[in-house]
Amino acid sequence: MPAPDLQWIEPDWPAPTHVRSASTLRLGGVSGGRHASLNLGAHVGDHPAAVLENRRRLRRALKLPTEPFWLNQVHGVAVAQPAWRTGRPPTADVCVYNAAAGGQAGVCAVLTADCLPVLFCDRAGTRIAAAHAGWRGLAAGVLARAVEALGVPGDQLLAWIGPAIGPAAFEVGDDVVQAFTAAHPDAKSAFVPNPKGRWQADLPALARQELSRLGVSDVHGGSRCTVSEPDSFFSYRRDGQTGRMATLIWLD
Repeated sequence: MPAPDLQWIEPDWPAPTHVRSASTLRLGGVSGGRHASLNLGAHVGDHPAAVLENRRRLRRALKLPTEPFWLNQVHGVAVAQPAWRTGRPPTADVCVYNAAAGGQAGVCAVLTADCLPVLFCDRAGTRIAAAHAGWRGLAAGVLARAVEALGVPGDQLLAWIGPAIGPAAFEVGDDVVQAFTAAHPDAKSAFVPNPKGRWQADLPALARQELSRLGVSDVHGGSRCTVSEPDSFFSYRRDGQTGRMATLIWLD
């Protein structure tokens, strides 16, 4: 039986037509075992040659203008720009590109397997960003850093929330609730108590709350759960050692 073609989600948001974006599914690569098959993460124990081939297939399938600007993600709030490209991935959880500022064009990308990938663009289609927002980064203000780095008011931005762990699967303790409600008591509405004395956390809802505080009201996506769709998505919470999907944005 032939291997499936590389597959991805095309974000459904009203971005300008020359703003291109995609969020990969797990199918269409060459990795095996727990990383099967389109693993794009070089840090998860997969064979390096398989990751390189998967990334080559990604670039070809999406007709990317250049190799994505891969980050060394650490659940933080640091921002990097493609113009800073060096021999090794920068340690950051946000990639921002501003065409008006000149410099090397780039494909902004984040890798996830349950955390929220969040894409941004301005209404003029000159500024783009990709953010990796796990609960730690989200609580620490990673989306605020992305909006700040884009350099335009929030009402001039569009955002798209990609596949991530859904509220039915994301069980957390009091520490996570307190991390969000200490500064924003209204965040409590994104947590539902469960029979075990813990909480079910709604990451997309927490992201929407933060984006609203930042003035970003034109927000899309956030409905796909990585844990509940094993045929489509990698999930660290579900599988432990596993691959990573990529969520990308670039200017055509």
